[in-house]
Amino acid sequence: MTILVGRPLDWAITATAGSGFLLFGYDQGVMSGLLTGTAFTNTFPEIDTTDGGNGSSSLQGTVVAIYEIGCFFGAIFCLIFGEYFGRRKCIMMGCVVLSIGAALQASAFGIPQMIVGRIVAGLGNGMNTSTIPVWHSELMKASNRGKGLAIELAINIFGVMLSYWVDYGMSYVSNDAQFRFPLAFQIFFAILTFIGIVLLPESPRWLINHDLHDEAREVLWAVRRDAKSISKEDETVSRAIAEIQHAINEEREAAQTSSFKAMWKNGEQQFLYRTMLGIGGQFMQQLSGINLITYYAPVIFQESVGISHNLSLLLAGFNGVAYFFSSLIPIWIIDRLGRRKLMMFAAAGQAVCMAVLAGTVSTGQPGPGIVAIVMLFLFNFFFAVGLLAIPWLLPAEYAPLAIRTRAAALATASNWIFTFLVVEITPVSISSIGWKTYIYFCIFNAFFVPLIYFFYPETRLLSLEQIDKLFTGPKVLLHWDHSMGVPGEASEKSASGETGETESNEKFETEVHMRE
Repeated sequence: MTILVGRPLDWAITATAGSGFLLFGYDQGVMSGLLTGTAFTNTFPEIDTTDGGNGSSSLQGTVVAIYEIGCFFGAIFCLIFGEYFGRRKCIMMGCVVLSIGAALQASAFGIPQMIVGRIVAGLGNGMNTSTIPVWHSELMKASNRGKGLAIELAINIFGVMLSYWVDYGMSYVSNDAQFRFPLAFQIFFAILTFIGIVLLPESPRWLINHDLHDEAREVLWAVRRDAKSISKEDETVSRAIAEIQHAINEEREAAQTSSFKAMWKNGEQQFLYRTMLGIGGQFMQQLSGINLITYYAPVIFQESVGISHNLSLLLAGFNGVAYFFSSLIPIWIIDRLGRRKLMMFAAAGQAVCMAVLAGTVSTGQPGPGIVAIVMLFLFNFFFAVGLLAIPWLLPAEYAPLAIRTRAAALATASNWIFTFLVVEITPVSISSIGWKTYIYFCIFNAFFVPLIYFFYPETRLLSLEQIDKLFTGPKVLLHWDHSMGVPGEASEKSASGETGETESNEKFETEVHMRE
């Protein structure tokens, strides 16, 4: 099934997942530097909102944000059909569809074709972003899952940074290639991702859920670091298969219905609560205001701070570089400090940045304008550390296998609706109420701190099957109790097929641990 085993396979999986999210990041950032370019505004004067233009800011917002609607429907496709097709096929289809959309955008001479191209590209990206984190997390060891997803999202930000610099470099080109090349360039990353997925294995949890046990055994053996020194029939591989099968059996019994209907019911395993936590993570990510900056950084530098077009593009490029290096930090700390602490740290820091940004932009003076630029850079730092990777990780971690594909797809779909909301209203809001735009993002971020503290369980170092135990019983545990076993290790009782019902019930009656 795969020619790689052990650590090389781990890195190949992470690199391919990263390539898919690099494509996602590039798509997010590429339009920001094109909107105020001369070739783009000459071709699409209807959305020219620069000083000399008479374009509509609301139409500009729609052209940019309609991409998110495509992403939403791509995620909905995976919500309905993702479990049937499997992780790999959904990602491959997403790459093909996205490439078609990119070609339509790069060849557009009018707003209608540009809108269609952005919707089609969004469909493909929605399929990718709802599936790649699930596929990636299901192939990673518990101790490396957070690190792997952090690397994936760091590569995503490299894509944002790359798009800024491609836009800046092409701004010196005087013909239509100024915007057509950056839009077409995303096809290259779609091809890389497609090739990687073709060569890599399917999720073992999806395979077991569809009774493909021999294939699952081969994958679970191949992803082990010691694969070359053990056989495929080794006890550790058999134990992993047994634990996954045990979890599937429990989840099917708890669901007692289709996975779509099960998402909306709590029952013994808190399916609805777990689904809403995934949606809530995406809500927090987008309502933090990150895409206010990602999509419109040059516009903010130019219109809110008052600097020139070329300098705006240059600053956006350096902002992308700082953003990328900040996104590397979670790779080393996400599995050491955990998800909760990083999310609360980020939300608190972002609230302060937005408050200072509102105060400095409101003066309209050069001195405070410099402080505003610093706040934009600092906001990206806080976001990269705590709210970049984790909201994409949570749906794959919190949702049980019985509903994982659909819960992750629904969380991703909600991400795109929230992103559409932010990207659609930003140009109108900046032109209408100016600095007050940043105040409501400050309020949102301040609200997120208690929300995370009281409702989000810590999943650091836990296997996906152990995370199920946090939600099973009368109370949801916010922290793992070590009396329930060693984090990350397969349960002997699960491996032998025993439920350990009496012992488990006693443990699940433990009060919710509120310690940090």
